[in-house]
Amino acid sequence: MSQSFDFAHAPGHLIRRAQQIAVSVFAERMSSFGVTPVQFAVLNALMDTPGIDQVTLSGQVAFDAATSGSVIGRLESKGWIRREADAKDRRRKLLWLTRQGERATLKMKPEVTLVQTQILDPLDADEQKRLMELLLKLVKAQSSN
Repeated sequence: MSQSFDFAHAPGHLIRRAQQIAVSVFAERMSSFGVTPVQFAVLNALMDTPGIDQVTLSGQVAFDAATSGSVIGRLESKGWIRREADAKDRRRKLLWLTRQGERATLKMKPEVTLVQTQILDPLDADEQKRLMELLLKLVKAQSSN
């Protein structure tokens, strides 16, 4: 019988574990806000692109458009975003941060910055820079496929 696959050293497994750790750190630091990383990404993107349509926003935050409606619905129920049908195409939903949503997002930003710092903290400055370069290269290359 052959030896098992060395799963502990497989890139996919390590990326998944790193993602689990990142989400855990985010959840711990952001628990008082009650948001997920994807919800924050949506709020943050809406700060820069008010009135964007739901499908385009999903692409910007790299989240499945089919399930983004539930994420947006939760943010809408918190009173943080406003969703309206496009006057030219009623099927198309346009999104804006509410004033309350903008205030909440601005409060979250310093904590999210600390989350990023905490995630990279085990690495020295050169390792952090190199990891970010490699992650960007990997994501960019895989996204173009």
